Amino acid sequence: MIDVSSLTFAYSGHPPVFENFTWRVERGEAWSIIGPSGCGKSTLLYLLAGLSRPTAGTVVIDGEPISRPRPRSGLVLQDHGLLPWATVRENAWLGLRIRKFYGPDNRHAPADARVDDPDAGRRVDTWLRRLGIWELRDQFPSQLSRGQRQRTAIARTLVLEPDLLFLDEPFSALDAPTREDLQQLMAELHTETGLTRIIVTHDIEEAVLLGGKILAMEGRGKGGARIIENRCMGPEAVRNPDGFQRQCGELRSLLGSLM
Repeated sequence: MIDVSSLTFAYSGHPPVFENFTWRVERGEAWSIIGPSGCGKSTLLYLLAGLSRPTAGTVVIDGEPISRPRPRSGLVLQDHGLLPWATVRENAWLGLRIRKFYGPDNRHAPADARVDDPDAGRRVDTWLRRLGIWELRDQFPSQLSRGQRQRTAIARTLVLEPDLLFLDEPFSALDAPTREDLQQLMAELHTETGLTRIIVTHDIEEAVLLGGKILAMEGRGKGGARIIENRCMGPEAVRNPDGFQRQCGELRSLLGSLM
């Protein structure tokens, strides 16, 4: 689904973050990206999402070279990006309203999108319930906890039914119980839907819980990476706690060698 070929990227006046970097993600896979601070984890995600452009090389998704954000891709960031004057339900509707305004132009909405989808309202309400914020649907972002705001941002993304989901450290600022709840939800969603997902994280346990494959990136300026096949993703972590902790230990040791 994703083909990264000979990717080179550098910020102006700085050495390359990536140089001749090649990587492939198949449809339905769940990846975690982890590595030392400054190694380029978020930069790679922004290149995949079309928010940044490579200096050289290509990023191709479903046969389409990426030069701008792709309408079938969903992106969840640390900063929730909610409209402060809109309620939870109105924020969850935002992407659908934008699609309806522009129409299926293959820029703001896929060319085959139903902008007058009669099931859209039901889908919004379903995600609000699934994410535990239905009771808060008429409240404004200023009335919500950080975790509730992040749930709203996730609902806004998932109602658009993306075929590819990018997450950039979406749970790092949350308290432990909220973070664990949302991690478990993401694991369940992948099991249920097979949605292709890539999450950037600095948390070793989160990387193992949410990544069937883990891209462990080398330290700043090195530009390399190792791929780890992880058998402890999702529900397997609960069924096999010893294996989960063993996988976390191996990843921790590997990251120490990559710094």
